[in-house]
Amino acid sequence: MSGPNLTPGDPLGGAQPVRPPVAPPAASPATGPQLELAGWWRRVGAQAIDGLIIGIVALILIVPFGIGAIGADTDGGVVAAAIGILVSGLVVVVVALIYAPLLMAKTNGQTLGRMATGIRVVRTSGQPMDFSTAALREVVFKALLIGTIANTFTFGLASLLDVLWPLWDEENRALHDFPAHTRTVVA
Repeated sequence: MSGPNLTPGDPLGGAQPVRPPVAPPAASPATGPQLELAGWWRRVGAQAIDGLIIGIVALILIVPFGIGAIGADTDGGVVAAAIGILVSGLVVVVVALIYAPLLMAKTNGQTLGRMATGIRVVRTSGQPMDFSTAALREVVFKALLIGTIANTFTFGLASLLDVLWPLWDEENRALHDFPAHTRTVVA
């Protein structure tokens, strides 16, 4: 019987045991070589399409409220118009905040805009996209932290940086992708 196989090359001058070859670990869906990162124009196109869809859905829901405010010409009409504007704004916000997380959870990272441009959002852990991760990414990080709070202090610069960040990030990540641990890839 012979002892363990030893090879030279230990930085401390000793020999190291030869280890049998190990199969490489399976690549995670989020970072594996088989996935191609989505380009900036595809992301912008998807965002534009999603914005149009959100606007159309919100408009369909708002029309019953807006009809009463259009013909207002008295003091009561001004109040009705103000309430109509507030309700309309609330409808747009609710539609926007539900649209992306719900679709992304049901389609493993895609919205209608992302489907049209052939991209999807994946988690870096390789797990499927779920509602809570999509809501964190789209609502908490993208809309609330960057879109509302950061923009209040930066006069819109935060949103501009978020949109442009993928242009110089080596993994094409937007700012909201960092805390959400997500990437946008070609579907």
